[in-house]
Amino acid sequence: MLKLYCLCGQVRIQTPKQPDFINECNCTLCSKTGARWAYFHPSDVVIEGTTKGYSRGDKEDPAAEVQFCANCGSTTHFILTTSAISKFGNVQLGVNMRLADEKDLAGIELRYPDGRAWLGKGGFDYVQEARIIGGRVASE
Repeated sequence: MLKLYCLCGQVRIQTPKQPDFINECNCTLCSKTGARWAYFHPSDVVIEGTTKGYSRGDKEDPAAEVQFCANCGSTTHFILTTSAISKFGNVQLGVNMRLADEKDLAGIELRYPDGRAWLGKGGFDYVQEARIIGGRVASE
């Protein structure tokens, strides 16, 4: 069970399993919110506490709404927008793994996608090699 908390502790997130990997994306949204995202099905995550949401204004049809603690402002998670759910279903929720204790993430691959250069379709290129949290570079 992973238990994560915002800075003030008013938003609490629990998931019964570790993520397969974590993305530290360099796009403006991810870098400015300070997030390292892990992805789960919404039914696998329990979120308690009051959050506020933000969707990018520079995208015509943003797919994600980033959530922040209403008290301390910590980025906690993202949900899919109504538009994205209508296209793909409610199939993904992102949790900010910076809220976790790093020892609880030991052994998980940390990836560095180049979100700034991504055109919105297909896979990502990466700005550096992945590494294993608490360990070595993933390709070693």
